[in-house]
Parts: sequence; C-alpha cells; structure tokens
Amino acid sequence: MGEKPGEGSLALIWTQPPPPPRKRALGREEIVRAGIEVADEGGPDALTMNAVAQRLGSYTPMALYRHVVSKDGLVDLMLDAVTAEIAVPDEPGKDWRADLRQLAMDSWAMAKRHPWFAQLVHTRPPLGPHMLRRTEFVLELLARQGVSSNDALTYATLLDRHVIGSILQEAEEHAMRQRYGLTDLREFVATITELRAQVVSDARYPRLAAWMAAPGGLSVDEQFELGLTFLLDGIASRRKERRRRS
Repeated sequence: MGEKPGEGSLALIWTQPPPPPRKRALGREEIVRAGIEVADEGGPDALTMNAVAQRLGSYTPMALYRHVVSKDGLVDLMLDAVTAEIAVPDEPGKDWRADLRQLAMDSWAMAKRHPWFAQLVHTRPPLGPHMLRRTEFVLELLARQGVSSNDALTYATLLDRHVIGSILQEAEEHAMRQRYGLTDLREFVATITELRAQVVSDARYPRLAAWMAAPGGLSVDEQFELGLTFLLDGIASRRKERRRRS
C-alpha cells in the first residue's frame, strides 16, 4: 500500500521508458547525485525519497518518482553511477594478473568512498550498463587465458566478494568505534587494558598474550591486498592445473 510502481519488486530501471524531459534544474542525474550524497553522509538507512527531495531543494518525492520510477530504481542508478568511478580498460593488457589486481584495487577504493555500496549492491541485480561492462571485461580477460565461462564468472564473483566483504567488515568496525567514541587505535587499546592484563596473566593463551603485549600487523589496505594476492595465486594455480589435465 502506498508503493510506487516497481517498489518492493524486481522491476528494473533499465527496462523502463526514458525519464520525462527535464524541468528546471531537476533531472535524473541530479537526483542520482543527491541520492549518493545522502547515502555517503548517512548510510543506506538515511536514503529515503524524502531526504533526497530535501537535498535537491523545493521538490516533493513525487517529483523524483517521475524520473527514477521507485526507490529501487534510484538505488539501481546509484549503484551503477559509482561503479562508473572504476576505470575499465577498453581491452585487456598482456598481464592478466595486473589487470585483475588493478580492477580490484580500484573497486576497493570506490567502495571505501561509498561504504553504502557494499550494503546495497547485493539487494539489487547487478545489471546496470557500467556494472555489465566491468563484468564483461573480467570475463573477456579470463577467456583470453583459456578459462571457461563458468570458471571465469566464479573467479569474478570471488573477487567481488573479497571487495564487498572487506568493506562490510571495515564499515561495521568503523560503526562500532563511532558508537563507543573510539576515534583511533590507541583509544581502542586503552579500553581493553583490563582484558589484556587478564589474557597476559592467563597461561592458557600464550600466543595471544604475546601479541597483545606488543600488538601490530598489517593495515586494512595491506590486508586487502594480501587477500587479493591469495585469490590471484589460487586462480593461477587452478588454471595451470586445469590446463595440465586437459
């Protein structure tokens, strides 16, 4: 009740007729940009048609529906718009690993700029033109290495899950720190001083105690790159094994 056409369903903005002619300064691009700004500042929970309308000025949510059909339509457009920030070469290069690594790193950087992307991308089919172009590039890149379409799509999915999963974890940890007013690692360590003392004095946790006495390790970005290297190594190893068997 009260839903707009396509809202709450799998209706896709990409199959709808083009939006009506622009009235004044309002058009689809302005609406999508405003939606991205709202989500960047407040996350997906802040993304309402009313909030986007207010961001645009003296418009009502109904004025927005004429251009984006529904909130789902707006989300589809937003997801595809930020995907366009990822540089996709016209043709694969000579080094498939370098191409995949660069695409994953650029995707990671985009998702860090727009954390809501990781929270919303799995809620809508990835069928926008920029999303399709990115996926097609990965499939073509791997096909040129003799990888089957099924395996190529599996590898593309695994790479995306590494990006999305890493961003989701980082976003949740950031939200936890914000919730408890912990702005940096030193503040966090100070809050667990008592627990650290208990662990260090407990003979059951010698390895953990040793680490907690002098905590360290890779940064979030470095962890992401290491995980990406593991994935690429796995793809290369599996590719060689399949070629050997055939």
